[in-house]
Amino acid sequence: MKPDSHQQANRLRSRRWFFNQCGVSMGALAATEMLASNSPAADRPAMPSDPLAVRQPHFPGKIKNIIYLFMAGAPSHLELFDYKPQLARFDGTLPPAELLKGYRAAFIDPNSKLLGPKFKFDRHGECGAEISELLPHISSIADELTIVKSMTTDAFNHAPAQIMMNTGSQLFGKPSLGSWTLYGLGSESRDLPGFVVFSSGAKGPSGGNSNWGSGYLPTVYSGVQLRNVGDPVLYLSNPPGVDDVAQRDALDAITHLNQQQLELTGDPEIATRINSYEMAYRMQSSAPELMDLASESKETLQMYGVDPAKSSFNKNCLLARRLVERGVRFVQLFHEAWDQHGNLKKGLTNNCRDTDQGCAALIRDLKQRGMLDETLVIWGGEFGRTPMVQGGGDDGRDHHPNAFTMWMAGGGMKPGVTIGESDEFGFNVIKDRVHVRDLHATILHLMGFDHTRLSVKFQGLDQRLTGVEPARVVSEIIA
Repeated sequence: MKPDSHQQANRLRSRRWFFNQCGVSMGALAATEMLASNSPAADRPAMPSDPLAVRQPHFPGKIKNIIYLFMAGAPSHLELFDYKPQLARFDGTLPPAELLKGYRAAFIDPNSKLLGPKFKFDRHGECGAEISELLPHISSIADELTIVKSMTTDAFNHAPAQIMMNTGSQLFGKPSLGSWTLYGLGSESRDLPGFVVFSSGAKGPSGGNSNWGSGYLPTVYSGVQLRNVGDPVLYLSNPPGVDDVAQRDALDAITHLNQQQLELTGDPEIATRINSYEMAYRMQSSAPELMDLASESKETLQMYGVDPAKSSFNKNCLLARRLVERGVRFVQLFHEAWDQHGNLKKGLTNNCRDTDQGCAALIRDLKQRGMLDETLVIWGGEFGRTPMVQGGGDDGRDHHPNAFTMWMAGGGMKPGVTIGESDEFGFNVIKDRVHVRDLHATILHLMGFDHTRLSVKFQGLDQRLTGVEPARVVSEIIA
């Protein structure tokens, strides 16, 4: 056996001996099954000794943090932000033939009749933004919003569209927006993950954890999903009989062996594992403190509409503020219930009731605390809904990638501005088209990155969030 091979074998045996003989059971290390994965290290980018160290962008950015309010299932822009009088006028009639030329629908017959908007709209704020009666709280902060009514995407089914909205591609295995953010800027938090995810609603997003995965980036940049009731991470507490000293000693021994293996192989996933073990250890105190809302005033809880003992989207909004307050770089809240193929009125009413107050309270709270100027808040789903009717009984709408609405607020945005326009039926974008890639390029620009330069070598190619197709920074909405 060659000397190097002999040394490597001894190191591997020493690791086996430690895990077989040490006999120390550590609850915090069990949590690392979520905080780090066993994905292969081949063809991954090299990782610095501290992969989450704060790094400087290409140029001074306008924001430090992002909170992404993802409405999984695709809200109807036609009932919430993009009122169409002509759609109301021609309710129950067939759409113009030229509108449907070459159109491919997800489920319905494209020749289904038009369905007029089901709710009233009014103008709000000094900006005069037109917003649905379903969103009284968001309407009250209209002057803080930057509304884009001309979003488009390439996918019309939920999983690929959600993955595209979050990773820039319909394919699995690409890094998410949050992962790129963490990779580019690092994290200012040593005691909490730099990218945190909460989920609420009927079920999780269709794209699953690919929506917050790190893809071909090291897994230290993946999102970490927390619970907002009970233990934020399962198995985080020490088991009976294991005190903090024993746990710290065992963790130090594991770290020492991992460091030896890292020096031997240069495997970035070992660096991820070291970081994850340490993070799990620190989260034993930081995670419960994060979830303890006793320090929040009665007025704050009322503003969000939060019962601390109950799980809700509104509670997740409050936790999002607490996370960015503690240096977490990227927080993503998924609320899944927006896929109204039928029962449009009831479904939208319930969804807006569950999310409207929390969204508005988050903007107000960030502004009151002086945090809004350095935090970008994004609201939206994966696509829009058809102007044509779908469903029996109470009417619904099908998936529609051609036109939909998103809004943003906070750092770098022009508040009280609405850009973009869809046609008289809300079917196609006719002015200021903004593709998903354009949105991503704009977000990276706000962080201080040229989207063509923030890249990583993978499979022989310089990979980036916006891919190789055209993407532009939407300068019309940037202050």
